[in-house]
Parts: sequence; structure tokens; C-alpha cells
Amino acid sequence: MSKKKFYVIWQGHKTGVFTSWNVCKKLIKDFSGAQYKSFGTEAAAKEAFKGNYFDYVGKKDDSKSSLTKAELLKIGLPNYNSISVDAASSGNPGIMEYRGVDTKNKDQLFIQGPFAQGTNNIGEFLALVHGLSFLKKHKSERLIYTDSRTAMSWVKKKKCNTKLARSEKNKPVFDLVDRAEAWLKSNTYTTTIVKWETKAWGEIPADFGRK
Repeated sequence: MSKKKFYVIWQGHKTGVFTSWNVCKKLIKDFSGAQYKSFGTEAAAKEAFKGNYFDYVGKKDDSKSSLTKAELLKIGLPNYNSISVDAASSGNPGIMEYRGVDTKNKDQLFIQGPFAQGTNNIGEFLALVHGLSFLKKHKSERLIYTDSRTAMSWVKKKKCNTKLARSEKNKPVFDLVDRAEAWLKSNTYTTTIVKWETKAWGEIPADFGRK
């Protein structure tokens, strides 16, 4: 049995603390700039709701970090002249969405989904390609962060190497995959793709906050 979670919505069609992801999902769907995150206990969720979304999303969990002080100093701080991308999937496969944000202020730059069926790896791949296209369109020299080595590998190979079988249910996702692969094969880019150092910096700023 999965551990019960509590969901805080700071900005949505309705705000508060909720015990169902399905309810939370309905309250943030189609809401521009929705702010939400899951917590392991009701007390933690209620305390978080009293505060600010940005105090809880993208912050480092020291209990998960195994880096030494020297390693942290070597890694340094993120380059804030950048954007960050991430994806979330409720199940594998399951309902999937992805987005890109400004790394420094977490302003949402683009979002796609939720889609009826996808995987986290597909979402990470699509988010990264979308980010590359976004930066090229805006003639931006900013770099792009992703926390997925798989997505970085797939982008390098210009191929979404998923094992998910195509079906009518996931057709919208694979339509995007086909477009993303075609974009990679027909475009060049100078954007630097960088792995987000989660253990040093906490969750990537584009994280959907459901962990």
C-alpha cells in the first residue's frame, strides 16, 4: 500500500490542503501558474500552506544529500542565466505533463499536458526539446538544466528510445515525440545542456512538487 500524501495548493481554482491527488489535479488543471506540492504528513502540509510556495519547492533536503562539504563547494551554485525543465508522471505509464521555468524566479515559460498516458522519461525528453526550441526561437544564450540523464542521452541521439507501445490513448504524446525528433534532425542549436545537481541544489526549479 502506498503511503498517504497530503497536497497543498497555494494557487489554483481552489486553495488549501487536500488528501486526494485526483481532487488536486482537477483544482490545478488549466490554471495558469498553479502552485502545489505533496507532503508526507497532514501537519507538514498545513504548516506549508501557511507559508510561501517558493519556500518549499526546489529546496534541498539535507537528509537526502550524501555530498561532502568539499564536493558541494566544487559544484558551486547553479547558473541562473538559464531555464530548467522537468516532467511528472502519475504512474508509469500514467498521466504525464511537462514544463519549463526560469531557473532563478521560477516563472513558468511553457507547460504541456496533462496527457492521458505517457512516461516520465518521455516527458523529460519532450521538455528538453521544447526548451531547446524555446531558447532558439527567442535567440537566447541561456543554458538549460534537466535532472534526467536519460533525456540528455535521447536528445543527443535525436531519438526518444521509449519502450511504451503506441496506442490511441497516447497518440497525442507520440505526435509530440515525432515532432520533437523531427525538430532535432532538422535544427542545430548552440544551447548548453547541463545536468541539474539535485543532491547539491535540491529539486530542480521546474519540479512539479509531487515527491
